Amino acid sequence: KVKPGQCFTVTLPPPEAATPGAQDIPLTVVYEDDDLIVIDKPTGLVVHPAAGHADGTLVNALIAHCGAELSGIGGVARPGIVHRLDKETSGLLVAAKTDAAHQGLAAQFADHGRTGPLERVYRALVWGAPFPPQGRIDAPHGRDPHHRQRFAVVANGKEAITHYVTDRGFPAADPIASLVSCRLETGRTHQIRVHMAHRGHPLLGDTLYGAGFRKRLPEVAQEKLAVLRGQALHAAVLGFAHPITGETLRFESPMPPALAALAEALDAV
Repeated sequence: KVKPGQCFTVTLPPPEAATPGAQDIPLTVVYEDDDLIVIDKPTGLVVHPAAGHADGTLVNALIAHCGAELSGIGGVARPGIVHRLDKETSGLLVAAKTDAAHQGLAAQFADHGRTGPLERVYRALVWGAPFPPQGRIDAPHGRDPHHRQRFAVVANGKEAITHYVTDRGFPAADPIASLVSCRLETGRTHQIRVHMAHRGHPLLGDTLYGAGFRKRLPEVAQEKLAVLRGQALHAAVLGFAHPITGETLRFESPMPPALAALAEALDAV
C-alpha cells in the first residue's frame, strides 16, 4: 500500500516490436480472392498474437501466405482479422486482404446478420438435453466477478443472444449429451459456452465452464473426449456478402476428426 510522502521511480523497458513475423504454418484455405480469404481453423491455433502467444498464430500463418496483402485496419498485431474463434474452437473464419474488404466485413459482423446475409452457425456437443429442444437465450454477458478468466451471465452485462436447435440426443430416449446447432445474434467472448452452461448444459470438454461432467460418460466416449483438446465446439457455417462484389458467399465445414469421433462414440451409447 502507498503511504503519504512516499516517492517512486519507474523505469520503463524499451518497447518490443508489435509486428508479427511470417511463419510457415499449414493453412486449410476454403476460399481466396484478391480481397479476402476464408480459413478452416484447426483446434489449438490461436488467431492473433497476445499475452502468452507471441507467435505461432493464424496471423503469422496469414502473413506468410498473403504477404503484404493483408488489411492493416486490425492494427500491427492483428492484420486482416475481422472476427475471432477461441484457440480450442475449430472452424470457418474470414480475414480481409484489403482495407475496403475489412471495412465491409466488419460492418456485417457488427450488424450480426440482422439486416444482411451474415450467417454463423456453430455445432456443439453439450451435456444433457436442452429444454425446450430449441429456443432463444437472451442473457446479459460480462466478466465473471469471481473468476477473471471466465465470463458469465451478469445483471449489468452487455446484450447477448444465442439461438439454438437440438439436432439429436445421445441416446435419443434419455440423452446424456446432445448435438446442438447455435446461431449467434451477438458476438460476445465465449458466448455459446457461457449461455449453454448458464442453461445447465455446458459443452463437453469445456474445463472452464463445464468441469466435472466427464465421469458420466461411458468409457469409450471418455477416451474420445480425452483427446479432444478443448471444448466440443465447431464453427460449421459461415455466410456473408462479399464486401466488394456484393455476392452472397456461404461455406460449410464438417466436424474435425476428433469431434466426429466423439459424436460417433456417443451415438453408440
